[in-house]
Amino acid sequence: MSESTQSRVFSAGEAIAFWQPEPANGYVELRVSEHSAVASSRFETGIQVVAPGGFVREHQHNDQEELILVFEGEGVALLEGKEYPMCNGTTVYLVPHSRHKFTNTGEGPLKFFWVFMPKGLAEFFARIGRSKQPGDSAPDHFPRPASVKAVERETVFGD
Repeated sequence: MSESTQSRVFSAGEAIAFWQPEPANGYVELRVSEHSAVASSRFETGIQVVAPGGFVREHQHNDQEELILVFEGEGVALLEGKEYPMCNGTTVYLVPHSRHKFTNTGEGPLKFFWVFMPKGLAEFFARIGRSKQPGDSAPDHFPRPASVKAVERETVFGD
């Protein structure tokens, strides 16, 4: 059995990670994805950290379902125009084509674990982010790449 098809435990700080540009200004750790040592043929998982005052812009995904579990911080989820509080223990389920946005309204980071199926989100994060190594200090905020719209079209984002 190859390493990519074996069960695996990821310790804290062990995942492949990417600093994310404005407006999120945090980072993403890719746990189960083609960018990590273990890939699923059906889904991807990771952790996203949104900096205080940052947000994940409003968007939708083409044919993917997404499941989010908040485990630290405070925020607001905007789903199809309606706001919902986000805090430790909040679960958000998103169907394909559901417009959504996540805003960190707290004083510390907003952290959530995500599951995405079918896969494709990890490639987006890798292409727009900057490599993050364990122990790195957060970089100054940086803009999204000029090619972000093309990257969105080539990955899992809808109009």
